[in-house]
Amino acid sequence: MIVLKGAEVSARIKEQVQEMMKGLDGKIPRLAIVRVGERPDDLSYERGAIKKMASFGLEAKSFPFPEDISNQEFQEEFQKINRDPEVSGILLLRPLPKHICEADIEKLIDPRKDLDGISPANIAKVFAGDATGFAPCTAEAVVEVLKANNIPIAGKRAVIVGRSMVVGKPLAMLLMKENATVTVCHTKTADLAGTCRMGEILVAAAGRAKMLDGSYVGDGAVVIDVGINVDDEGKLCGDVDFESIEQKASMATPVPGGVGAVTTAVLARHLVLAAVSAR
Repeated sequence: MIVLKGAEVSARIKEQVQEMMKGLDGKIPRLAIVRVGERPDDLSYERGAIKKMASFGLEAKSFPFPEDISNQEFQEEFQKINRDPEVSGILLLRPLPKHICEADIEKLIDPRKDLDGISPANIAKVFAGDATGFAPCTAEAVVEVLKANNIPIAGKRAVIVGRSMVVGKPLAMLLMKENATVTVCHTKTADLAGTCRMGEILVAAAGRAKMLDGSYVGDGAVVIDVGINVDDEGKLCGDVDFESIEQKASMATPVPGGVGAVTTAVLARHLVLAAVSAR
């Protein structure tokens, strides 16, 4: 089985970003990372994003807020960031605490600064096949991994486990745009393992540690694992039991070191695109 590392894909995107930045006349795009509370996965993603932006020659600033901030106060503070002309793009770490209305923030965010595709305008563009909208970074990163490794998408059967608006649903749209035949699975899917085995491309986005083992993978399938979990031993792992699929899959992404590295690279590209379009 070939292991699909994210570092090489990230390096290719970095070259694209550096080329695009030539049109900014020396201006450095700035990313605002908005975080409420201190969830370990949010902190981990924030650190990775800041490190990635710096390695790409971009700026990133964290805007942390206490978990008990009121809904109204958070909206007011968010609007200040949203309207700041020095901020080229915004990454909102989700989920937000339950007392904060996430739907209101999705409506508030400027679609031109919405780098992770959460605004109704950008979601509509993704579902309409309009490339001018920002797709969620993780969903776009999956397509980047496939393309960078010359894995055919057109005409292939793709199975996605997970139907969230962060990965599953937008990824289905992106893969269909590439002419794949897509099946989206979830907890109510009958014979989930059998359905997954039909996928020539299998994407695990269920959010459960090592949920998919070798019995879910068809012979020769390409497995893309977007899960980020912590196992019983406290180690980072994906939604796929990596060791159990080695005799079944032809290629697979590891966790860590796979899609995650590409996701932050896509975020960097979106940031520069936002800065370029704002000029």
